[in-house]
Amino acid sequence: MSRSTFSILPYINRQKVKADGTANILCRITVDGKSAAISTGISCTPQEWNAKKGEVRNARDNGRLASFLAGVKDKYNSLLTANGIITVEMLKAVLKDKDTTGRFLLNFGDTIVEWYRTSKARQTFLHKRTWQKNLRAFVHSLDKDDIAFEDIDENFGEEYKLFLKRDQGRIDSYVNHCLLWLNMLMYKAVDRSIIRFNPIAKIGYEKKAAPKMTHISKADFIKMLSTPMADERTELARRCFIFASLTSLSYIDVKKLYPHHISENSEGRKFIRKEREKTGVEFFVPLHPIAEKILSFYNTTDDSKPVFPLGEKKDIYLDVHTLGMVLGI
Repeated sequence: MSRSTFSILPYINRQKVKADGTANILCRITVDGKSAAISTGISCTPQEWNAKKGEVRNARDNGRLASFLAGVKDKYNSLLTANGIITVEMLKAVLKDKDTTGRFLLNFGDTIVEWYRTSKARQTFLHKRTWQKNLRAFVHSLDKDDIAFEDIDENFGEEYKLFLKRDQGRIDSYVNHCLLWLNMLMYKAVDRSIIRFNPIAKIGYEKKAAPKMTHISKADFIKMLSTPMADERTELARRCFIFASLTSLSYIDVKKLYPHHISENSEGRKFIRKEREKTGVEFFVPLHPIAEKILSFYNTTDDSKPVFPLGEKKDIYLDVHTLGMVLGI
């Protein structure tokens, strides 16, 4: 067995940061003075990378990196023992054949979903998990546990669209989200040189449905004015919706309206004067008599509390939705 010099150096290319803000962790392998780079299959943000130590500050990913580097060393020793001679090309070829991470669609998708689970993007994780679940159901419908990226063609994408619409009864926008997820996985496989191009790139998305009504009609508004609600929360939502409509205030402006923002001129006409919460621009709004009447039901004296006892936006959204259902709007 001949003598050989061997070293490995993990690193990232800070000039090649992907759209999600991460960069691939690469490994430079040097054997007898000749070097080659190979992907570890792990990504991190530039801020998480400790260049001096060659480590990731994220404990989970750092453990994966340490395991990968240990595997490289083990493979080097095995090849050297078995063949008595080794080159960097031999080692790289063996490592690339061994590394099956990301070569299969579902396996790779699960890895991406897991990354979102451990991040703080909870809502994003739930969406990705659902889209991955749909993709898994389709692959299983083909009597496969998984499918290699290299076996995916344009027909696969077309059949997936048909599966979503015919077998699962999904609406067009949902189908588009699922296709977007599949395309994202395909393009990531291209980035990792697993495949040369995305074979489903030309598959068209479903046409967007006509936008939903973004306003209510005059007749609907009059109906809302004349129909008080028995439920206290729904009635608050009704009054605040009417108040916002008559003053052109946004939800956050209504929520953060305090008694000191309401003034009265010499003629006894009340008005609102405050800054927009989102832009900081001051505005002046004379109050409609109906808006004045609504104010009389709420706090207009204690400046330590807002005028309207509104909850979080998500709760108000549900209350307004309930209001619309009751009124048939």
